[in-house]
Amino acid sequence: MADGSSETKSSNQMWGGRFASGPDAIMEEINASIGFDKKLYAQDIRGSMAHATMLAHQGIISAEDKDKIVHGLDTILSEIESGAFEFSRRLEDIHMNVEARLATLIGSAAGRLHTARSRNDQVALDFRLWVKEELQKTEKALTALIAAFLDRAEEHADTVMPGFTHLQTAQPVTFGHHCMAYVEMFGRDRSRVRHAIEHMDESPIGAAALAGTGFPIDRHMTAKALGFREPTRNSIDTVSDRDFALEFLSIASIAATHLSRLAEEIVIWSTPQFGFIRLSDAFSTGSSIMPQKKNPDAAELVRAKTGRINGSLIALLTVMKGLPLAYSKDMQEDKEQVFDAAESLELAIAAMTGMVRDMTVRADRMKAAAGSGYSTATDLADWLVREAGLPFRDAHHVTGRAVALAEQKGCDLADLSLADLQSIHAAITEKVFDVLTVEASVASRTSFGGTAPAEVRKQIAWWRGRN
Repeated sequence: MADGSSETKSSNQMWGGRFASGPDAIMEEINASIGFDKKLYAQDIRGSMAHATMLAHQGIISAEDKDKIVHGLDTILSEIESGAFEFSRRLEDIHMNVEARLATLIGSAAGRLHTARSRNDQVALDFRLWVKEELQKTEKALTALIAAFLDRAEEHADTVMPGFTHLQTAQPVTFGHHCMAYVEMFGRDRSRVRHAIEHMDESPIGAAALAGTGFPIDRHMTAKALGFREPTRNSIDTVSDRDFALEFLSIASIAATHLSRLAEEIVIWSTPQFGFIRLSDAFSTGSSIMPQKKNPDAAELVRAKTGRINGSLIALLTVMKGLPLAYSKDMQEDKEQVFDAAESLELAIAAMTGMVRDMTVRADRMKAAAGSGYSTATDLADWLVREAGLPFRDAHHVTGRAVALAEQKGCDLADLSLADLQSIHAAITEKVFDVLTVEASVASRTSFGGTAPAEVRKQIAWWRGRN
């Protein structure tokens, strides 16, 4: 007896204080998912209502039992939304919590609900519905962000700023054109969202555990009732597929990368050294010790969210990479990553939309910086090709000498005299000064998709005409 007690005590110490009752407590802790999958309650109840309605329509259960089930499920939905529902870890997941409560409410009729389905296709349905709805919210959020950029682009189609490569001044552009670059980025994100919705628009319910069912179910009926285009076509793939979750995370990671690039520019632009924009107090914080500081914390936090979202994608890819068909319990680890990424992305897009609308653009600072770094050098080279007939490589060399002379004299290209320029190449005339201002530079870039204000306005009009 003493030996047995000693062994039990030793075992309990092995499991640790949190698991004082031994292996059963550990199993409950690792197996239960109700702590996070309760987020799927609305999708679970909606799917069960559609399933019960189909079962009654097919004569698999009675209309009376169907009515009891639907009424009971509606009651549970109200209880959860009001906060009156008590979730139990002992019942593992959202499916069993709902089913247990349904049995309490309506008795034996509740047991008929699980006819011709499994938790495998049930969770696939719940999760797919949730991701589809989240993608629809993401589409709306991206549309709002695009609209914010279109408004700023229209407002600043003529506002000159430096365009950068390697974060070095390259050529003058307009702030409107720069804004439209982000419209293109987030437009691609929105397009990926729409394609993802189309890819996943298939109903899993009815695949059962992995082999389908012998009951005469109508999967097309449940697919239509749940807003899907059609049912999935292979029951094994249906219960083992999490591509829709991976695609969501992939889209979220790309969008977060775009948001992070924008956040970085906002951080740079708002520094005193650049001073291109100002953020209001709504999107900034102060310092606890330095009273002069105004920190772009909202942009920095958007930038940081990218790490969390990328991590979620890698985590789920790793979970799925070695799983044999069909369902494995590993797949329980899919939801927390998606839930966290969705929350992070939703917040980041909202914050960025707010900052784009909130920022004050300092056009004077942008214009002053636009002419720095000999940003119109390419315009000089292009003029030599057009007007003097030089091959571009020769024009490039002549321009390089002009830049070197300007550096030597400590002035901009436009401040060199005609004599200075003609000392480098005799074919240069007074007309060259027409292209050496930043305004003339941006106005000349009229190629499709270029920075000329007229072209920027064309692109704004095209985007406004899209859905």
